[in-house]
Amino acid sequence: MKSFDDLWEELSVKISNEETESHSALLAKSGPHEIGKKIVEEAAEVWMAAEHENSEALSLEISQLIYHLQVMAIVKGLSKEDIYKKL
Repeated sequence: MKSFDDLWEELSVKISNEETESHSALLAKSGPHEIGKKIVEEAAEVWMAAEHENSEALSLEISQLIYHLQVMAIVKGLSKEDIYKKL
């Protein structure tokens, strides 16, 4: 099990190292437009899971949304602290 912070650190390393086998690094390289499309897709899937699926499916969709949000934040140069300040 990973925490928000664990995932952030893992993604930061993969993205900064531009690991060629890493889906995260490839997604980051695709840029904000492509990442944004994934965020919109995942947000819709969260909504649909909340309406029509069980808790396990909803948890999966929320985790995928958080993942894509973190990729966007890292690509755009935000820190965890930048986000925490706004919570």
